Amino acid sequence: RRSATALIALLLPAVVWLNVFGGLLTDKSGGGGDLTVATHNVNAGNPDPEGTAQQVAGSGADVVALQELPGRQVSTYEKSLAGRYPYHSVQGTVGLWSKYPLADTKPVDIKMGWTRAMRSTVKTPQGEVAVYVAHLPSVRVKLHAGFTANQRDDSADALGEAIADERVERVVLLGDLNGTMNDRSLNAVTAQMRSTQGAAGDGFGFSWPASFPMARIDQIMVKGVEPMASWTLAATDSDHLPIAARVEL
Repeated sequence: RRSATALIALLLPAVVWLNVFGGLLTDKSGGGGDLTVATHNVNAGNPDPEGTAQQVAGSGADVVALQELPGRQVSTYEKSLAGRYPYHSVQGTVGLWSKYPLADTKPVDIKMGWTRAMRSTVKTPQGEVAVYVAHLPSVRVKLHAGFTANQRDDSADALGEAIADERVERVVLLGDLNGTMNDRSLNAVTAQMRSTQGAAGDGFGFSWPASFPMARIDQIMVKGVEPMASWTLAATDSDHLPIAARVEL
């Protein structure tokens, strides 16, 4: 009886783990697709912004989103990406670069007190796509405030509301959400969008920390478009890995 109990105790965590993550073990990527997108939290303390920009651009993405852009380095990223991406906009600490024209670009209020999210309409050859870029706050422990989960939850709710109100049918969200797809606090976003990694990814797609990735907190999510492939890119000088996806419009 003790042996049976011990065996159950040993197997139960494995069964739970496989139930949650087992679907990520297989390669679901396929060919085709009209648009390749990439996103990267570049890290405000990145010692080589020029090299980081060139690495992400080297992915061949049609649209690139960057988060955690420090004001002192914005011009470096702009110069490094200008040759491949003639259209771009930086709103606060997030930015969007595109091979195709942008329209209706504006910041998105995610209740942070400063701009960490934006949206723009990308006019692709296959039609308009609303692209959102977001960097949600992380959950921290502060001496006088305790856990800051409420701020992250409020930001996720605000982002979800903005996406729900979007009038363009095809929507892509690129960003550092500081949470995985299993994080219930992101439900306002995840309930209405699909993860490209979950639908068409190769493996887990973990993106953080770059030195030993253990979680995918950087996300590419879509609504009204079909994910065809999703993958992580080579490490830069950031503490996050860049990620990319190819979608069919």
